[in-house]
Amino acid sequence: MKKGNNISSLQDQNQLAQAQQSILHLHNAITQAQSHPDEQIIEQIKHSMERAEKSLANAENVTDDEGAIDLARRDLAQQKQAFQEIEQQNR
Repeated sequence: MKKGNNISSLQDQNQLAQAQQSILHLHNAITQAQSHPDEQIIEQIKHSMERAEKSLANAENVTDDEGAIDLARRDLAQQKQAFQEIEQQNR
């Protein structure tokens, strides 16, 4: 998708920044759960993961920076793997 002006470029960067921030929030919740897993933090992780997935999807729709999108995808995939490990340990 080609962008025609600086305003759309700033909006693209904002969408990408929101996705990165959502993934960071998810990472923080997962880190907390690794040391103190409880039902409340598990629910917070699920909510954070949903928000991160939606934010990333929004960024993918408007951002041309494939390198940054790829990095965000990999970060999100790592967080999903970490969450699966937490869920397995707490069964």
